[in-house]
Amino acid sequence: MKFQPIALAIALSACAGVAAAQQPQPQPQQAAQPQAQQQQLTPEQQAQLQRQDADMTRAAQQVVQMIDANRAGEVWDMSTAAVKRMIPRDSFVQQVTGDRERLGAPSARGDAVVSRSQFQAGGEVPEGIYINVAFPTRFASSEQPVRELVSFRLDEDKVWRVSGYSLR
Repeated sequence: MKFQPIALAIALSACAGVAAAQQPQPQPQQAAQPQAQQQQLTPEQQAQLQRQDADMTRAAQQVVQMIDANRAGEVWDMSTAAVKRMIPRDSFVQQVTGDRERLGAPSARGDAVVSRSQFQAGGEVPEGIYINVAFPTRFASSEQPVRELVSFRLDEDKVWRVSGYSLR
């Protein structure tokens, strides 16, 4: 099955609002804001967030299945332009292949955990809105589960594309 980038019908402004709501808010020096004053999501926003989590989890599962099938080059091919500028295809494939060879074949993946982040211009990570999907994965050569992380970035054309894969 070939992975198709997921185009979600969520406007950038809605994503930014959800991403911002998920991030720890800076607290004033004097006193923390009461819980009731913090931004709450409406039932519609919560449902939208759950649908997006499910969509992104399915996309991440497709990515890890491609990695499992030694198709890391194809993962790089469908990644965001920012990734392609930062790491050459051969380097990406070599890093992923080396990490996976060291750990052995995956034997089980746990439930995905989805998180969101937003980065401003000028940092180490390219500016934008990101969704990260982490799986606790057991590998043949590792006694403990390893965090397998697939990251996506909402590109300028409003399409979510792979922005990273890592094992920690």
